[in-house]
Amino acid sequence: MFGYVLPSGEYMSEAAKEQFQGAYCGLCHTLGHHYGLAGRMILNYDMTFLAMLLSEGQGTLCKKRCALHPIKGRCCACGEASFDTAAHCSIVLTWWQLQDGIADHGFFGGLKCRFAALFLRRPYQKARKLVPDFDRKTKAQLEALASLEAEKCASIDAVADTFAQLLAGAAMEVEGETHRRVLSQLFYHLGRWIYLIDAADDLEKDFRSGSYNPLLYRFHLQTGTLTDEARQELSHTLDSSIRSMAAAFELWNFGAYHAVIESTVYHGLYAVGTSVLQGTFRRRRRSLRKKEKQPYA
Repeated sequence: MFGYVLPSGEYMSEAAKEQFQGAYCGLCHTLGHHYGLAGRMILNYDMTFLAMLLSEGQGTLCKKRCALHPIKGRCCACGEASFDTAAHCSIVLTWWQLQDGIADHGFFGGLKCRFAALFLRRPYQKARKLVPDFDRKTKAQLEALASLEAEKCASIDAVADTFAQLLAGAAMEVEGETHRRVLSQLFYHLGRWIYLIDAADDLEKDFRSGSYNPLLYRFHLQTGTLTDEARQELSHTLDSSIRSMAAAFELWNFGAYHAVIESTVYHGLYAVGTSVLQGTFRRRRRSLRKKEKQPYA
């Protein structure tokens, strides 16, 4: 379900791009430090965005080497406890996503998830002890989501809200009431956006396989393609989530990561949404220098 949260390089300075790269590499090193190779394997841009949001905004960079960059090394974020928290939450999120995939696709269809879960079992057992509240809430919300999916729920608000509540739980891991409230709103609407954009991205595949997808039931689709009217309605609700994220973003100073988060909220999410609804999105590592188009229309 993850892989959609990307900043827009077109609207970032070179310093902001370096800060983002530092956060990405910093989270990779943090995952490796706590969870070894299995932890590094789950690294993605979405989890990096989580780390930056949880951060106190210090953005301290240092040079570190790794297997991919053994000689010159890369700039990495270092010295921030928030990256430890983001690493623990990333492991928990990925674990329960794998369990959800196993349940959804049966024995043979879920073999890939089962195989990945084997490597992540010990890291998860460690992470759940470090962020127990987030672990419990993630498990409970995914169970609630599974129940709605089993009922073939036609309400996109109901299913998206369940996943949004899950992601909002990450805000409880930060100190300070105001910071928690801002992040809770940001994470909630980000979770809602991720769930719906993932549903749109998987629509054709889910139609072919007979898997549950709320958009099929909400819009009474007879094919795996959104009608123009359905696409327009979905774009409005996606835009609404981004606007709510932007409103929460404006209430807090994210320090060194402010420009990166701003680029993501005001430009990157729109660009990804456009490509998903146009059927041109591919989940892969993208250059921050690539030109993106927006908005959804």
